[in-house]
Amino acid sequence: MTTLEPRDAEVAETAPDLPAGIEDGVLSRAYRALSVGIVSVVLLIAFEATAVGTAMPVAARELDGVSLYAFAFSGYFTTSLFGMVLSGQWSDRRGPLGPLTTGIASFAAGLMLSGTAGAMWLFILGRAVQGFGGGLVIVALYVVVGRAYPERLRPAIMAAFAAGWVVPSIVGPLAAGAVTEHLGWRWVFVGIPVLVVFPLALALPQIRRRAGGPVDGSARTASFDRRRIRLALGISLGAGLLQYAAQDLRWLSLVPGLAGAALLVPAVLGLLPRGTYRAARGLPSVVLLRGVAAGSFVAAESFVPLMLVTQRGLSPTLAGFSLAAGGLTWALGSWVQSRARLEPYRERLMTAGMVLVAASIAAAPSVLIDSMPAWTVAVAWAFGCFGMGLVISSTSVLLLQLSAPEEAGTNSASLQISDALANVVLLAAGGAAFAALGGGAVSHAATSGAGSHPAAFAAVFLPMAGVALVGAWVTRRLRTESR
Repeated sequence: MTTLEPRDAEVAETAPDLPAGIEDGVLSRAYRALSVGIVSVVLLIAFEATAVGTAMPVAARELDGVSLYAFAFSGYFTTSLFGMVLSGQWSDRRGPLGPLTTGIASFAAGLMLSGTAGAMWLFILGRAVQGFGGGLVIVALYVVVGRAYPERLRPAIMAAFAAGWVVPSIVGPLAAGAVTEHLGWRWVFVGIPVLVVFPLALALPQIRRRAGGPVDGSARTASFDRRRIRLALGISLGAGLLQYAAQDLRWLSLVPGLAGAALLVPAVLGLLPRGTYRAARGLPSVVLLRGVAAGSFVAAESFVPLMLVTQRGLSPTLAGFSLAAGGLTWALGSWVQSRARLEPYRERLMTAGMVLVAASIAAAPSVLIDSMPAWTVAVAWAFGCFGMGLVISSTSVLLLQLSAPEEAGTNSASLQISDALANVVLLAAGGAAFAALGGGAVSHAATSGAGSHPAAFAAVFLPMAGVALVGAWVTRRLRTESR
């Protein structure tokens, strides 16, 4: 197994000079304010992501917009793709401070717009504004990690990011349900922006001091790459058209579907590192693995609660709780990969992680057999989330190791684009297979308590398990060849 060469020179350029022994961890005196601030931002974004799904059905019903329900999700996704590309260029040329503050402001403005909307189209517009802000923020945070922390501390801060999702994944849906029931769904949206002020105020001075400007002073005057901006617009519009086409399996849907593909394919080839589609060694394979892992897992996870409700008669609350333990095991897997003693074995950990992901996805439809206890899914998903914790955090660590400081923004954007695109493409593919095998009739089963289309679920889970196994092969190509 080959190893990466240390980037000591880059670390010296991006990390400040500190007395020996002072930078002994992400919560040491030198890094405490920065770490608490940026992890708090992740925590609030995670809470919003897990809470919105609970409030969204009520909001759509009250705004008389159930027919537009899916666009409240796709609107967020399509604008976030554009925000990711813009944030990567902005961060590389001017530093991450600008896109981070603008992204948080946009995220908060979108929440306020959705929370005060009087019509569904205004609600969807708010989600689009929010998605743009989320795309700016996630890439800027990666650049902050790459510039402000020495290489040996990056696995630990990535593990902290993963831990920031644990409490929201467990508490978020319950808290949002209680707020929606007693105060109204609007408070789920308008209450979060106020909470963003404290972590932002805590982190901004440290971000300005450690990672505020471009690595190369000349980059500040460099213009944005207009070709990448055009490709970003193409990828956002193409993804939106594909999602629209996947929602309706009529012949007419081929028109927006083909138009979306025509926009999406050249944009993907232009925005992702050369060789990504063929798993070229090094950075391209890291970017590809992120998409394969996230896409296969998220596409499968989206159907778990529906399968438990319609095929095993569980209540929506119990079905949701079947995934709750995954937040803990995901954080555990991320913590394991952050251990310094395991760094030489990172690729083996990632291979094991993808095998666990594939096994958990393949095991989930076993509950379609009546003799299998329903809690089998919860156990399988806990192991799958542990594997995801090993893989997702490790791809972030490897990406920063393989990126020059002035390229961290662009490469981080590529990683996030791969993640988001794989989600929508594999979700669309899984949804189409599900509908083609009779899954569209499952809405009646949800109300009657008698599911009658188990093959539709198998058609989602088994192919996604195969995709995850492809990811296990990609983990063997993450390192560049030894010189």
